[in-house]
Amino acid sequence: MEEQERPRKLAKLDHEDITPEVTGPAMNGAVNVAGNEPEPANAQIGNEPLDLSEFTVHKDKKPTDEPTTQDGTEGPAPVMSKNQMKKLRRAEAHQQKRALQKAQKKDKLIQKRERRHAMILEAREKGGEEAVNKLRVLWRGNKAKHTRSTLLPLTFVMDCGYDELMSDRERISLAGQLTRSYSDNSRAPYNAHMMFSSFDKLLKERFDTVLACHKNWKRVRFLQEDFVRAGELAKEQMTSPRGGQLAGPFADQTDAKPEDGEIIYLSSDSENTLTELKPYCTYIVGALVDKNRYKAVCYKQAVAKGIKTAKLPIGQYIQMAHRPVLATNHVIEIMLQWLELRDWGKAFMKVIPTRKGGALKGEQNGGEAEAVNDDEDGTQEEVEADQMKQLEEIAAFEEGSEDDNEEKE
Repeated sequence: MEEQERPRKLAKLDHEDITPEVTGPAMNGAVNVAGNEPEPANAQIGNEPLDLSEFTVHKDKKPTDEPTTQDGTEGPAPVMSKNQMKKLRRAEAHQQKRALQKAQKKDKLIQKRERRHAMILEAREKGGEEAVNKLRVLWRGNKAKHTRSTLLPLTFVMDCGYDELMSDRERISLAGQLTRSYSDNSRAPYNAHMMFSSFDKLLKERFDTVLACHKNWKRVRFLQEDFVRAGELAKEQMTSPRGGQLAGPFADQTDAKPEDGEIIYLSSDSENTLTELKPYCTYIVGALVDKNRYKAVCYKQAVAKGIKTAKLPIGQYIQMAHRPVLATNHVIEIMLQWLELRDWGKAFMKVIPTRKGGALKGEQNGGEAEAVNDDEDGTQEEVEADQMKQLEEIAAFEEGSEDDNEEKE
């Protein structure tokens, strides 16, 4: 064949780039010139409509809530509602505010220590140790009366075994009541050992995350076991060398023996009335906030496990406008006030909120006893803010001894 009649060879292409739609008929002798290029894969064939969906921008298409499509591929992420987004933004703002407040508090504490250290040096140069002692007394102020707290051979057990009976808001409120109970006990002139039994589940989770400083609390034990086991450990703890001393309300009971101590569950449904607190005894308080929905739940738990029960003698000393319902921390505070005053009537009047309409009366029988399941008023944000304030007060109080040591240097 002559050179002009020979078909022209095509350039070699990669196998990946060759498709039936692109190559078309093989070796037909045609040259790729303008107007004779191969048609693209999505070109219209015959009378079939041209599919341009992949090149179309759908501006009005709304995202779907389905995470996957019918063929199993991943779809768009679920869309949050406006209410959920609002709660998320509020939580993030709250966390940022707390972090900022924590940093500011730390800076103020450092500045305070530096300022006091400089004042001590100046006072020592001008007036010697006498001037330094006067300066320390001035700083101590009202805190001095709390540093003389006396530990008694007595134990308060907070039974936290009712986690599943409370809502999230009630659980938050209970955490605040437990925090206040510890604060009142640590600051009281005569205080007791404190234990938290059945401390697990969601209540423990809140303490481990939001109220994590509870790990630094003193003379407190957190147990996963129930209140029966807590009572056994309390008896061992009160008879130890650091179990407490028979002072204050127990000063005249020098003949008291550890084996005479009892374990008593406080419940308003009990037929027995508590007349006084005794040394080497353990008093259990039901840590429950339920607006009195569950009747006698604490009493039934105590009876089922063979624990003696008793109620506070509110009806003998206080005339109430309605059936009194006290918070967990109110019960602890009433017993602490009795240890200081040795008078139930005065203890009730100093602790019971005025909104409950209580009035002191002569000692007589009748009346309802306390119930340990009150809820705090206010919104969830207010309750959490009050809890954070309590924690700051506790931390400031417990840092007092550390500040005194630094001042002596």
